[in-house]
Amino acid sequence: MATKLTTAKVSLRLTVRWFSAGLLFMGINTVLLYGLVHWLRLNVPLATFICAETCTLLRYVVNETWVFEGRALSWTRLWQYHVVNGGAFAVWWVCANVLNALGVNYLLASIVAVGFSTGVSFLSNIFWVWRPKKPARALEP
Repeated sequence: MATKLTTAKVSLRLTVRWFSAGLLFMGINTVLLYGLVHWLRLNVPLATFICAETCTLLRYVVNETWVFEGRALSWTRLWQYHVVNGGAFAVWWVCANVLNALGVNYLLASIVAVGFSTGVSFLSNIFWVWRPKKPARALEP
């Protein structure tokens, strides 16, 4: 007999899936970057751009179909997801550089900044890109 999942369980499952997809794509990005730089001999700026865009597009599909459980692909959500990724990058860049300017080692500053950018990305994904649709309100007589 199937049981209804509580909101807390759904949220936990969604959170675990979202972070799992992130870790998976960190690995994919690393392997792809290595291949583009060492095997195809692309310069690092071009290779990182190709990796970022490839992983963004692929992760969008994984988020739509697995993390957020089978929603139909949407150009609107793809665009929103790109905006979120750009915003998360901006948060990471600002935090890493501000922390470094305040005397934090640049590597540690970068790691701490990942936490901030991940938080922005997660919350933006949940509450903007894949926010639950509001149910239609019934017309009152």
